[in-house]
Amino acid sequence: MGLNLEQIPRVKTLSKADFIKYYLKPQKPVVIEQLTEDWPAYEKWNLEYIRKMAGDQTVPLYDDRPVRHDEGFNQAHAEMKMTDYIDLLLEKPTNFRIFLYNILKEVPALQKDFKFPDIGLKLIKGLPMMFFGGTDSKVFMHFDIDFTNILHFHFHGKKRCIILPPDQSKYLYRVPHSLISREDIDFTNPDFDKWPALKQAQGYVCELNHGEMLYMPEGYWHYMHYLTPGFSISLRSYPRKIKNLGKALYNLLIMRHYDNLMRRRKGQEWIDYKNEQAIVRTHKKLGIKV
Repeated sequence: MGLNLEQIPRVKTLSKADFIKYYLKPQKPVVIEQLTEDWPAYEKWNLEYIRKMAGDQTVPLYDDRPVRHDEGFNQAHAEMKMTDYIDLLLEKPTNFRIFLYNILKEVPALQKDFKFPDIGLKLIKGLPMMFFGGTDSKVFMHFDIDFTNILHFHFHGKKRCIILPPDQSKYLYRVPHSLISREDIDFTNPDFDKWPALKQAQGYVCELNHGEMLYMPEGYWHYMHYLTPGFSISLRSYPRKIKNLGKALYNLLIMRHYDNLMRRRKGQEWIDYKNEQAIVRTHKKLGIKV
């Protein structure tokens, strides 16, 4: 038995008015299947095209190793030429991923391949972030530091997305002073004996195919599983809710710096303490005895 997940609604197209009414205002996710069909990227974007356009770029890589006290916030684990990384993706499964990389800033020609859709969100033009992953690579469960609304477009292959609303945080073993749940939880096949609170969580799931877009509302938790090699681009919009804007400012201005300070002062002891507290606090709040 897996998590309690329902399929995210799917539509082929959606008017601006209906997106605002049925999804943006109530903060509900949706997959729009044909939003990119008038983009040049729909026909052009695959791994070989990225190699042609950005093969000489040196890119930061991340894997699934646990957070360490001596690593900075979002510090890369390795670097590689994009052409070599694409060779790796196409050759065999790999845990190495590209995460939050503004490749469009490094390769401006790619900006001509996509559009900022007029869908009711004021999108941040300077932050189109790209993500790459190999077969069976996974992105740990987390939410974004800035609580933005996210339009997540996938290309070349298939990706499984598990997302949960912010009100499900209490069941997800959130690590204090961070944006993540316990990294040793396998959300594709959770061990409910070890993580009993997860049995109460309710979320959503979808599989994104080439050119499809997932709308993730403000503060949603997300866990990404690349079923094949592929890549995605996220367009973002500032939070509309005042309380979420406040949370974003707290995360950016206070929490992140406090966590880095404690890492420097206490080292791995701080990381271990936070991971233990994720269990203690979750079970205490829910009255779970194990």
